[in-house]
Amino acid sequence: MAGFKWIRPEVYPLFASVGLAVGICGMQLVRNITTNPEVRVTKENRAAGVLENFAEGERYAEHGFRKFLRNRTPQIMPSINNFFSDPN
Repeated sequence: MAGFKWIRPEVYPLFASVGLAVGICGMQLVRNITTNPEVRVTKENRAAGVLENFAEGERYAEHGFRKFLRNRTPQIMPSINNFFSDPN
C-alpha cells in the first residue's frame, strides 16, 4: 500500500458523496437517453422530425417517483415539524 499514502481515512466520506452524486447524474443521463421522447438516438427516429406524441411525453414526465410524492406534504421531517408547531 505504499502507492496509496495520499489517501487518508478522513476523505472517505468525500469519496462516497462524490460517488453518489456521479451515480445519480449517470442514472439521469441513462434515463434521458433511453426514455425521453425528445431524445432520438437512432437515425430512423431522428428523421421523423417533431412528433406530436403527448401521451409519451406525459408518461415520461409523470414517472413513479413523482406519483409517489404527489400526495405527501413537502416536509423533510414532518414528525419534528408537527411536534414543534401543533398545539396539544
